[in-house]
Amino acid sequence: MSDSSPLPPVRLHSEAELARDALAAPLVSRAARLARWAGPDTRVETGGVLVEEQLPAAARALGLIDGDGDGAGVGDVNAGDVSVEDALAYASEAWRIAVDTGLVEVVDEDEGTVTVGEDLALLTSGAPHEVLGVWLGALETVLADASVPDLDDLVDSMGESGEVDFSRLDWDPDAEADFLDGVLANLYLLSVSEGGPADIPVPLPALAASMVVPSDMGEPTNDVLEQVSDMMMRLDDQFRLLEPVGLVAYRPVDEALMADTDDPAEKGAPTGDETDVSRYGMVRLTPLGLYGVRARLLESGFEAPAVGDLADKGADALLDGMAAFPATAARAETEQWLTRREPLAAARELLAAARGGDAGAPLRRLHCQQALSLVGGEAEPALREVLDDAELGGLARVWLSEYGAPDVPAPSEAMVFWLTIDTVAAQLAAEGNSAELRGLVEGLAQQHGGFFEAAWRVDHPATPDVLEAMGRLHPDKRVAKEARKAAFKARSQQGG
Repeated sequence: MSDSSPLPPVRLHSEAELARDALAAPLVSRAARLARWAGPDTRVETGGVLVEEQLPAAARALGLIDGDGDGAGVGDVNAGDVSVEDALAYASEAWRIAVDTGLVEVVDEDEGTVTVGEDLALLTSGAPHEVLGVWLGALETVLADASVPDLDDLVDSMGESGEVDFSRLDWDPDAEADFLDGVLANLYLLSVSEGGPADIPVPLPALAASMVVPSDMGEPTNDVLEQVSDMMMRLDDQFRLLEPVGLVAYRPVDEALMADTDDPAEKGAPTGDETDVSRYGMVRLTPLGLYGVRARLLESGFEAPAVGDLADKGADALLDGMAAFPATAARAETEQWLTRREPLAAARELLAAARGGDAGAPLRRLHCQQALSLVGGEAEPALREVLDDAELGGLARVWLSEYGAPDVPAPSEAMVFWLTIDTVAAQLAAEGNSAELRGLVEGLAQQHGGFFEAAWRVDHPATPDVLEAMGRLHPDKRVAKEARKAAFKARSQQGG
């Protein structure tokens, strides 16, 4: 994915809703409870790690084990009943999150003493964006953890010095972090794309395949299926770590499928329609996860817009900004923009911003026309004001006629052809060589005898490009040749 091309816009929940989700995330909730539990007698080791002797007390403070040290089932731990070993691990993880996010501060490293951090107050009295700032800090820590290989592999890679031998481990921390960011970016793109899954979980095999299988590959080989299977197991471990921070909703791979088999198609790679694909893992970004991944994409230099970003900007920014938006997102953005403005003033502002002879102007006018359809009858005076405008007169007549307004003057032939060129140019910019545009091109050539003889004379900057596109798209070779000849004449007329 290139960071130079914008991603489709995401629809985010309000910051207040997201902040509530952040506070409810099990890992953040446990970290806050431990920050409140910590006192003068709490001791830490180097790096702020809670001393091992105090882990049972921390686990008891979280309700993970009872007073006798026995495991107790609690609601915020997905595993249900928790073993003592797991309870201590949960407590250790929550403590580290508390330190990393500033909920707890180390007062004296030599003495190993701690105090409540200033950021703890943000979780109870801070603004929503401050709460989300704490959550993003927790997310950074968890993502770093998810990028670390299995601890057993770490132990096996230790040399005689007791230090990790990274060359034996074959682990590149930066590459592993980039890989996980790539996985989350793919999941984000699936979530925000037009017709994407939205809140529907993505099968883990599909996500794994998107990271392994070349886009131009037909039937995957056994070697590729093995890679997909290995990738699934890797992602399964990582998503189990990411769920408690609220980034994803995850249904893990069914452990019954983990039995050894020599056939990679039977191990973590469903192949038949009868297979219950959910057993192989299902994952989706939560609303909080969409917010978090978008924040990381923006930080990395990607253009990752959100619906509502343009609501407080001018009509020129709105019409230009929606150039790459899918239809549903463009409508949602326009609706938010209109709610902040008086209808007639909004219509006039939109029409003024739609003018221009630059390459983006036809698409601006298309978005303007779509926006005006949401304004309603109150826009009529603004449309009548531009009936004689060379660039907007045709658009105005279309709008007034569709609205059922009386006394709409008929357009001249020159205006009809200019509007036709403008409309096709807008569709080219919006959809490229789509089936819908191909149908429009065929209809124009069929309905208007001598269309190309008249069209090449149209004084519109996009005329040569539109005629060339018609020649490229029309299935009839004779008509396509006429279009190309007309494009040549138009370009010659414009001096190009």
